[in-house]
Amino acid sequence: MWGSKENYPSLIGPSNFQVPRMGGAKFVKEIEHNHRQALSHIDQNIVGANLIPCLVYKAEFEGKFAAQLAQQCPGALSEAKKLTSLVPKPSSLEGCTIKDVEYEDTTDGGVPMFVQHTAAMLDEVDRMEEEIEMEDVDEPVIDIDSSDLKDPLAVVEYINDMIAYFRKTENSSCVSQTYMAHQFDINEKMRAILIDWLIEVHYKFELMEETLFLTVSLIDRFLERQTVVRKNLQLVGVTAMLLACKYEEGSVPLVEDLVLVSDKAYTRKEVLEMERLMVNTLQFNFSVPTPYVFMRRFLKAAQSDTKLELLSFFIIELCLVEYEMLKFPPSLLAAAAIYTAQCSLYCPFERWSKTSEWYTNYSKSQLLECSKMMAAFHQKAGTGKLTGVHRKYSTWKFGYAAKAEPAHFLLPL
Repeated sequence: MWGSKENYPSLIGPSNFQVPRMGGAKFVKEIEHNHRQALSHIDQNIVGANLIPCLVYKAEFEGKFAAQLAQQCPGALSEAKKLTSLVPKPSSLEGCTIKDVEYEDTTDGGVPMFVQHTAAMLDEVDRMEEEIEMEDVDEPVIDIDSSDLKDPLAVVEYINDMIAYFRKTENSSCVSQTYMAHQFDINEKMRAILIDWLIEVHYKFELMEETLFLTVSLIDRFLERQTVVRKNLQLVGVTAMLLACKYEEGSVPLVEDLVLVSDKAYTRKEVLEMERLMVNTLQFNFSVPTPYVFMRRFLKAAQSDTKLELLSFFIIELCLVEYEMLKFPPSLLAAAAIYTAQCSLYCPFERWSKTSEWYTNYSKSQLLECSKMMAAFHQKAGTGKLTGVHRKYSTWKFGYAAKAEPAHFLLPL
């Protein structure tokens, strides 16, 4: 790349680069003269030097630079404050000659102009930070029903009353988190195995989402009121799904189909007898709010897309298997599932908006305990023996939602 001397005559030629000859008295005198001249310049720089203040346009500096400093370089603010505190006052500059610096009369003896500019800039930064915080506090609540005014299926005129009624009556669908202690032949693990199997049956029959949540609700409410022996636990699950299908589905599976999926462990007569016992025990009360009705409303408030919706349902179906999640009401489970899914998709940022808080009536702090448990279930979903939900949501139909990373900052250390 670099050529010969002839290619760059202007750079290394004699006119630009002259070296005095070595040796001789003339060379020694030149060295001594240059040395004294350099020392005189150093002395002038130390004593009696003139400080030329920087000229700053106040409006442009405080407006543009302060805004950029506050929004893009938050760390620079603290550094600027530290540097300002280190600037010496005029009283501490004894022995030094400083010229051409403008002062104003103040109680502490005057402040240099550049210090005044810095202080004004910091005041502007503080003011802008307060405005940004006020904007966050004043985040508007979006009317999620305004776009559906002409859609009769959205029932905009009644939806708020319906959700209010569900919130009022959701305790009727809750069961005691200690009801299993009254069962002498079954336990929490057997319940988990049953529901995990029913999730696969539900997927195989391609039933509606509402049917699954109502099935689990019927099982828990029945077991809270009726003791069941171990060999009939699967019969309870099959019958609960049959009743949920009759309540939710347009096309109900045949009893023979349910007997077949249970490997013919029960007869048609046994299924119908269990059906009669179950409806009498529950007094035909099937119209109870499940987490599903809240999920649909809260997902709309979260302005969800398909990815968030699938991951939210994956998380809440994991909770159906877990007995310990019975201590949370359905509305809290739905809100926490959506919040946990948001934390998983948008980690490390949390996205619980004012709109979501308004329509769910739950703040982020109220969801935290439940969300931490959900994140732990998400982390271990593909391990162990009960992997029905994980396999279901590992398919293309459900967007491979099970492959999403859990919200790590919600997991215990």
